Amino acid sequence: MGIFKSPWVGMEQFKRFFDSYQFKTVITNTLKISLSNLVFGFPVPILLALMINQLNFTKLKKVLQTATYAPHFISIPAVVGMIVIMLSPGGLLYNLLNWVTNGKAGIPMGSEKWFCPIFVISEIWQHAGWDAIIYIATLTSVSPDLYEAAEIDGAGKLQKILYIDIPSILPTAVVLLIMNSGRIMSVGFEKVLLMQNPMNISASEIISTYVYKTGLIGMEYSYSAAIGLFNSIINLILILSVNGIAKRAGNVSLL
Repeated sequence: MGIFKSPWVGMEQFKRFFDSYQFKTVITNTLKISLSNLVFGFPVPILLALMINQLNFTKLKKVLQTATYAPHFISIPAVVGMIVIMLSPGGLLYNLLNWVTNGKAGIPMGSEKWFCPIFVISEIWQHAGWDAIIYIATLTSVSPDLYEAAEIDGAGKLQKILYIDIPSILPTAVVLLIMNSGRIMSVGFEKVLLMQNPMNISASEIISTYVYKTGLIGMEYSYSAAIGLFNSIINLILILSVNGIAKRAGNVSLL
């Protein structure tokens, strides 16, 4: 009947989602995975960029930078395939984990408690080098006069990092943090879906996979559209809030 002649249902689909038994699960899992990825994954590119910037050998810099950002170009299905192979019984990481935990790790890909750590660690491995490029580019624009003046004053590498490098990349880090905060409710759909199985579904079902299953597989388009709109509104509120806090605290913002 079209958008103008169809009856208006109001907040019915939103209420249905809020009253759903899956609401608490998908919200909790989404926040847990996304916040863990932000807390543990966001500082790694910064540390990597600071480390590479302090190396004196140009060839070693290039080799290390290439080795760290190369995994970014591996497709998600290939990465998940590598994870499954290495964490399956007999795999390298499976044997290592069970050796470290004295056989208590079990089958990580089939465990609820291991899903989030596996996802976060694989994300850091795949994207840390690529994300570090922007910090490395910022550090290369720092005037050499600052380092020379620091050396004259007797500053070591740690002092250079604390008083030159970190203040130089801080505005860039704040801007990237604001942008990442706007994606807190939007965890990587493809990787989560490929890593899901019946044994870890209670820890891996997130908003994006729930929308996919209810909308495209279950063909409940109105219901899934309402969930997607709810997700987008939360992301908008988060990015505006973090942007406002950053602007007040350090006069750095997107707007």
